[in-house]
Amino acid sequence: MKFDFNSAIGLLLALIGIVGGHLLEGGHIDSLLQVTAFVIVSGGTMGAVMLQTPVKVFWESLRMLKWIFVPPEYASESLIRQVTAWSSAVRKDGLLVLDNGMEEIHDPFVKKGIQLLVDGTPSDKIRDMLEVDINAFEDFGRQAAKVWEAAGGYSPTIGILGAVLGLIHVMENLSDPSKLGGGIAVAFVATIYGVGFANLVFLPISNKLKTLISQQVVWREMLIDGLVAIAEGENPRIIEEKLLGYVV
Repeated sequence: MKFDFNSAIGLLLALIGIVGGHLLEGGHIDSLLQVTAFVIVSGGTMGAVMLQTPVKVFWESLRMLKWIFVPPEYASESLIRQVTAWSSAVRKDGLLVLDNGMEEIHDPFVKKGIQLLVDGTPSDKIRDMLEVDINAFEDFGRQAAKVWEAAGGYSPTIGILGAVLGLIHVMENLSDPSKLGGGIAVAFVATIYGVGFANLVFLPISNKLKTLISQQVVWREMLIDGLVAIAEGENPRIIEEKLLGYVV
């Protein structure tokens, strides 16, 4: 797996833009570091998200978080070479030749497809069965990605809630000017955290995960087309040309 520098640079650039603009206006970094505001926004957002999300989907959304910086590798060119090699081997020695390399296949989806092929399953049945798996994979993955989308929706509102709490604290301490600054700081910084987390972190994460899921779905569809073509006895060159149509 390769590290996605684009995500790291994008996040860093966003932070530099916001913090740098604040410093250019004569502000101080300390004024943006408010533990109370952070606890209100992060705790409130996470609680709201957990309330609306099934446990399995929530944990999957956390597991997928690593894809933002280390996305799963699904190389189309590599798959085309592999499918073409399988096709040539089957054309020469029959379907059972694929059974010999079954232990080397670690991807459950690929292994299921090869097993169906080796078992002599009709091509239309192979497509139907594997497409059920794809639909389930895509649906579950998108549910997990939408967890971060939901966080992006709740976060600004929780930030406003933090601002109101800060102002309540100010109103309660009007007689003590020394406590007014802290309440006002929480009020404004909570809003910044809420809007910032939503637009710089949560929503970009959700959209990135949806894109990665779509790429994996296309990879799986390409595999299905290759396996179906092998089952129908198509020429390896024809199969290769067909699959190359997926490569952008």
